[in-house]
Amino acid sequence: MTQQNISQQDLRPKNYIGSTLLFIGIFLTATVVGVLILLGLFTTFKFRWKIGYIWCAVIGWMTKVFCSLTFKVEGFEHVNADQPTIFFSNHQSAWETLALRYILPPHSVVIKRELLYLPVWGWSLLALKSIVINRKNQRASLKSLLTQGSQYLNEGLSVLIFPEGTRAGIRDVLKFNIGGAMLAHKTGYPVIPIAHNAGDYWPRYSFFKYPGVIKVKIGPSIETKGRKAADINAEAEAWIRQAMKEMG
Repeated sequence: MTQQNISQQDLRPKNYIGSTLLFIGIFLTATVVGVLILLGLFTTFKFRWKIGYIWCAVIGWMTKVFCSLTFKVEGFEHVNADQPTIFFSNHQSAWETLALRYILPPHSVVIKRELLYLPVWGWSLLALKSIVINRKNQRASLKSLLTQGSQYLNEGLSVLIFPEGTRAGIRDVLKFNIGGAMLAHKTGYPVIPIAHNAGDYWPRYSFFKYPGVIKVKIGPSIETKGRKAADINAEAEAWIRQAMKEMG
């Protein structure tokens, strides 16, 4: 099914101008915003988050204007901004790494260490209280996730995790890593699953973006207190898989 969907995408007309304008817009504004966030180290996290929030909203506006690509959210009533939450989202493209920053309440994001090698851009992610993991060292990554994740949740900040660990193909949902569920088991904070089909319109590793409406589904809160990590993980993964089938 994945190969079939990819070939269908390739047949769509390429949006050369819109995709180029979006790329230039992201590149130029990201550098400016990265500097502003780093300068914001002398202020509060709330102020730095607001800078990032505004930038992601601007990227959303450019995506709409240049590429005729928008999104629609279903189930936002399940999100309580006053309740620290562990969000599990499927991972298909770069779109959700930007869009979820202004769809969801302030949160910490689990990112790979390699992003820190990007001057200014990567450094600014640290200023936004990202949880950095080394995918080549699973034990150290799990320790960082549990330690920093617990700290941020107890401070009142939510945590966003892409439990697949890497971007999946269209309609694919990869097996979930257990780390996020272990964080939920350890802390007792609820898990909220999120599913989307961004890969249909903003494919992974592709320069081109296609017009349409990305669907985002937010599921009901999953209770974690007193439950095994494996059970939490299985329930969240099953919900996202089912939501993806419904989108299909």
